[in-house]
Amino acid sequence: MAFHNQLGAAGETAATEFLIKQGMTIRETNWRLNHLEIDIVAQSADRVLHIVEVKTRASDAHFDPMRSITRQKMRNLVNAANGYVNYCRLQMPVQYDVIILIGSSPDSFKLEYYPNAFYPPLRTYS
Repeated sequence: MAFHNQLGAAGETAATEFLIKQGMTIRETNWRLNHLEIDIVAQSADRVLHIVEVKTRASDAHFDPMRSITRQKMRNLVNAANGYVNYCRLQMPVQYDVIILIGSSPDSFKLEYYPNAFYPPLRTYS
């Protein structure tokens, strides 16, 4: 497995462990709907469904990981979340979170958690 794939998998594991320590239940990891994927689906004690995007980078020297959460990425996450909610027949609020991990190994990860990192893009019709 390539280094960036190993780093990404380690980041998702660290993010999952972090969410569990926050008291969340992990419902799914790497849930797929056609070409769309949700890194982590978690549920908090207050019955909020957390759709979590995980970004892992070895260094942030030349790149802001939050810039990789584009409008298209947001749209994809919202569409995947809608698919998940419909598939599981859930009736609960959905929140979109981002976890960023910077470091070259799990021992060196610096974790930043952004709850409610974005809201679903709105469509307007004129």
